[in-house]
Formats: sequence, structure tokens, C-alpha cells
Amino acid sequence: MIKKSILLSLAASVSLFAQSELEEVKALLAQQMKVTQALQKRVAMLEKQQKAMKHHTVTHHKKHHPVIAPKPTTTAAYAAAESEAAPTQQTAQTFDQKSFLPDIAVILDGSAVGRSVNNSTYETRYIPGFSSYDPNEEVEIPFNKNRGFNFNYAELALHSTVGPYFDADAIFHLHPDAFEIEEAYITSRSLPDGLRLKLGKFRSEFGRINAIHQHAWRFTAQPLVYEALLGSEGINDSGAQLQWVLPTDTYIMAGVEAMQGSNDVSFGDTEENNLYIGYLKSSIDVGDTSTLLGGLSIAHGKNDTGHNTDVYGADLTLKTALDSYSSIAWQSELLYRDKKHDDGSDKQAGFYTQLVYQYNQNWSGGVRYDLLFKNLSKEPDDLDRYTAMLEYKPFEFTKFRLQYTYDRSGAFGIDDKRKNTSELLLGFTIEAGAHGAHAF
Repeated sequence: MIKKSILLSLAASVSLFAQSELEEVKALLAQQMKVTQALQKRVAMLEKQQKAMKHHTVTHHKKHHPVIAPKPTTTAAYAAAESEAAPTQQTAQTFDQKSFLPDIAVILDGSAVGRSVNNSTYETRYIPGFSSYDPNEEVEIPFNKNRGFNFNYAELALHSTVGPYFDADAIFHLHPDAFEIEEAYITSRSLPDGLRLKLGKFRSEFGRINAIHQHAWRFTAQPLVYEALLGSEGINDSGAQLQWVLPTDTYIMAGVEAMQGSNDVSFGDTEENNLYIGYLKSSIDVGDTSTLLGGLSIAHGKNDTGHNTDVYGADLTLKTALDSYSSIAWQSELLYRDKKHDDGSDKQAGFYTQLVYQYNQNWSGGVRYDLLFKNLSKEPDDLDRYTAMLEYKPFEFTKFRLQYTYDRSGAFGIDDKRKNTSELLLGFTIEAGAHGAHAF
């Protein structure tokens, strides 16, 4: 009797266990069926989208022209694209209009200025030996012209990849009373052996600061030697540029440029393209936290008298990182000009040196000294300027700058002598949109 009871209990337990396991298997099967149905719906939707996109591509091809997909920008993307294209060369490429929309950036720059001379006097300023005042010509003062408030410009910058071979850039300056094309050029993407080609209107990479836009300068004013030898616009012209990064462990870049030569301060004979520029730039690491950059440049062209002008440049920059957001940068640059004319040649030179301390992510400060030390005979050779600035960046693309300048380089009016001036400036710069990083 006891054995029979035990056997009945075991049979009941086995039956209950089997029933429980069966229910669990049924539940798992039902869940998998739901997942399978969802996947089938997803596959059907993707196939429908793919057919529609292929139809759009074929229609666009017949109506217009073949569309070349943009070159992948990362190794992973390039490998994926190669893998998808491998089965057949005749597969229709998908056209994504969004990938051809340019990156757009808007930059606003303005200031409030206090100056020891009034506006009408300031408009007659010139640098003795380097420029002169002509009452019949309007003096160009591109930034911070007036005492009081200035809206200097709005800059519109466009960048886009236009295919596997070129990028396109256009930068427009909108002044209160003018609109100008600052730069507009294409740059190669796939030349071999470290070569890069640029065609269009662009800022030359002569020297250290010529290619950098005003809103990216560490000081609001242009260095005095650039103003004296190259004018307020610097070398910004139509032409072609070819650069080569040498295949060495140390970064070495050589570049040549052929430009029209419309800079009328040192060149200006534009009957044909007459300006040719060459430079050699390099950078090396000094220890674990410092980087040293150096460059040599030469610009050769014809001036408005039909004679040759040569401008030589040498620059040196040392930057040391103190921690993640703190650094100190020392930058110096020397320019020398030999400008020939009917009566001989004018040999003039100057330099600037500046020190900028980045305290943290928000605050920085710096000082700069400018000097024109070689001038024409009977003209002063101690034309100099002192500048100090304090900058606050509440956000990465917003900055406010307080700057004081004591200037001993200018003369005013037709026959006036040199006059020292003081200037206190509070400027702001706002950058919005997709804007590339600047060189330090």
C-alpha cells in the first residue's frame, strides 16, 4: 500500500513538471513568433524604401547626369562603401541630397572704441615712409573705424564636398555699406604623395598670420609690419596654390603660389599675373608638452612702377601646454621688403612679438610689441606700438575682448608730424554654425 502511494506521488510530480515545461516552451515559441513577425514587417518596409530610392536614382540619372557619391571621410566608411560596391560595378548608386548641402557658419563682429583722436583726424592717419595721406583718396579702415560703436562685419562661410576630388569653400563679408567676396576656392581631396591643390580667390599662406581671418587673431588689430608692407587686406588674391607635405617623420610642408598681384601696397602691376610666392613650414615637438613651429617665406612680384618687389618673411611660434585648458604661446614674425623703382630701391623692415597666456577654458590674456625698425632715409625708424588684451570666452564660440593700445607709429594729415595715440576697445565675436578650427 505504501509502495503504491509512493509510485502515484512520483507519477503526479512527473506529470506536473512536464506540464510546467510545456507551458514555458509554448510561451517562448509565442514570443519568438512575435519577434519574427516584427522582423518580417521591418524587412518589407526596407525593401519598399530601397525600391523607391532606386527608382528615384534611375529617374534622376536619365533626366540629368550620373551622380557620383561623395568620398567617404573615415576609414570605416570607406571600407563599408567598398564592400557594398564590390558585387557589381553596374549597381545604381543611391543619391542623398542632404549629403550635398554645405556646412554654413555665420560670424558677427563688433566693438565699442574710445580713442584719443576724433574720427575725422583718425581717417587721415598714415605711417611715415610706408604710406602717405592723399585728401583725394578715401582711407580704408576695415575694422573699428569710429569712436563709439562699430559693427565691423558679418561673415558668411560655406563649405561642402562636391565630389570625390574637390572641396569647395566660399567666405563672404557683409559690411554695413559693402558686400565682398573674402575667399572662394576649391581644394583637392585625393592627390597622391602628400600633394594638395587650391584654385580660386584665397588668402595666401605667406608668413604666419596672413592666412588667418581677423576674428581668429589673438589681438584685434593687424600687426603693424603687415599693415605697413602688405596693407589692411594682406595678400588675398586670385590664383593657384600647390602644397606638398614631405614623407618625413618631422612635419615639413613646402608650398608655391601664383597669384594675380593686385596688392597695391607692395605689388599692383596687374597687366598679367605677376606675384609668385614660396614658403617652407615645419613643426617639431619639444619635450612632452611643447610644440615649435617655424617658417620661411618669399613673395616676388612687380609693383605699380613696373619694377620688382621682394618681400621676405620668417616666423617662429612656441606653444607649451600647462594642463588640459591652460597654455602659454610665444609668437614672433619678421618681414623685410626690397621695393625697386626708377631711382633705386626702398629697403624697409619690421617685426612683432607677442605672448599669450591661456589661463583656463574661459580666460586668456596677452601682450604684443610691434616695431618698424628699418625705413627710408630721413624717415623715422622707431615706429612702434604696444598692445595688451584680456579675453573672456563664456562659450567656445563666443568671446569678449578688452584691449588697450598705445601707438607711436602714425602721423595725421598732409604735413602733420607723428602723434601718439591711445585706444581702449571692447570687442565681441559670435560664431554660429559649422565652423572649422583655427590654427593656434
